[in-house]
Amino acid sequence: MPTMSVENYLKAILSLHEEGKVQVSTTELAKRVESTPASTSAMLRKLGERGWVEHKRYHGVRLTKSGHGIAMNILRRHRLWECFLVEHLGFDWDQVHDIAEELEHVDSKELANRLDAFLGFPKLDPHGDAIPGPNGRFRSVAARTLLLDAPRDLELIVVGVVDGRDAFLRHLGVLGMSLGTRLTIRKRHAFDGSLEIQFNDDDDMQMVSPSVCSRLWVDQNNPEPIIEFPHPDDTDEKRKV
Repeated sequence: MPTMSVENYLKAILSLHEEGKVQVSTTELAKRVESTPASTSAMLRKLGERGWVEHKRYHGVRLTKSGHGIAMNILRRHRLWECFLVEHLGFDWDQVHDIAEELEHVDSKELANRLDAFLGFPKLDPHGDAIPGPNGRFRSVAARTLLLDAPRDLELIVVGVVDGRDAFLRHLGVLGMSLGTRLTIRKRHAFDGSLEIQFNDDDDMQMVSPSVCSRLWVDQNNPEPIIEFPHPDDTDEKRKV
């Protein structure tokens, strides 16, 4: 069975795939798991020996089908636990990431399936991220873009976060932002890429840094429809979760 450290690496690679990176560099992965490039390279060799990743020097790493399946199960447990903590234990969305990081390593399919049923088979976690189903099919929200790249002078709605860590979510709270917040970009500053944002229920303007804008998903509409993203090697007919 994968160790906790191995699971963290597999989930980190999946998260980077989810963000659109087909091949993940050692530097990117090391930064995501908060490790050194040397330690990350050693772990990738181990993962490659177990058949969970394909790693080509200078070309990056990608999950194999078996590694993808393991990572999806970890991600599913993590997001289900976040739903449970928010909906049934009264935690705020900025309090659950670290707790779910611990609970996700309880590797019980029966527990995950019962938790899913108890929650009513939720599609999205408290941060707007799609929850994989028990068959490993991952569903992601379509038609969304990063706030940093969104057009000016259009009403936008915050539909998700790239960074679900508690510290970032608390910072969003200071800015008065959360899922469902409606806003409009009024000005983009060329010097540092910061944006002047107008919240649609307020006439005041607020400066938002590129660091924050690059971590927020927005859409011009509600976060539907849902589309599937199976492993790239999976050519079977797509099935709904």
